[in-house]
Amino acid sequence: MRPVVLCFSGLDPSGGAGLQADIEAIGQAGAHAAIACTAITIQNSQQVFGFDACAANLVKDQASAVLNDLSVSVIKSGMLGTTDNITMLTQLFADEIIVKGTPFVLDPVLVANSGGSLGDEQTLVAAFRQLLPYATLITPNTHELRALSAEQNLHIGAQKLCAQGTHAVLVKTSHDFDSGDIEQYLYIKGEMVHKSILPRLKGEFHGSGCSLASFIAGRLAMGDALIEAVKAADSWITKTLRAADAPHPEDAKAQLIPNRFMRF
Repeated sequence: MRPVVLCFSGLDPSGGAGLQADIEAIGQAGAHAAIACTAITIQNSQQVFGFDACAANLVKDQASAVLNDLSVSVIKSGMLGTTDNITMLTQLFADEIIVKGTPFVLDPVLVANSGGSLGDEQTLVAAFRQLLPYATLITPNTHELRALSAEQNLHIGAQKLCAQGTHAVLVKTSHDFDSGDIEQYLYIKGEMVHKSILPRLKGEFHGSGCSLASFIAGRLAMGDALIEAVKAADSWITKTLRAADAPHPEDAKAQLIPNRFMRF
């Protein structure tokens, strides 16, 4: 069987982000995605209207059913939605229900890119700080990195999170500027080991962060080293964004949906 990535993520009815983005990106990386659904959101490709989080016991039971059946190579989490769900996932690692040493890609979702709150930020940040030491890689946007590290400087923030136990941080500058290339920096154990420059494409994209993190998780499952997985994901995400679907082509400001099934 293909290597398995177990994802903890929410359902986006538009299919642009969340668990559908995870499934498609991991499949394109060559691996198989299994899902523990953490929330049902009410959103379209442009806006979040609300969500109902799944109870922590329900999410745990979903994950346990997969872990008892499939050989899981990598864990990936996106929207967890509640402190109970974050604490539950932390406990799965602490109790070694998830096998010790299993790579874990953590996309610490605090606010949806399409503008909706996904929970009280202060309580989510406090809970995430307990989960961070189990992460092989975290992929925060600039807002999330500053919130988690309590540092405005992104590089200092990444080093601080590494010092607090996170193995690696992928710094992404896409939310900081309106023009110019996008710079990404990979910090491992506090040292910057890789820098990439990605072209800034026109428009805003719905689900690009989910897709990037999940593709990295998929490549880790396929046996790539972390730096190689990040490089592969950079190339892949650029192509999916270039081929993105436009739900509202008449509106230049409308968010686009990455075309993760585009054949390159």
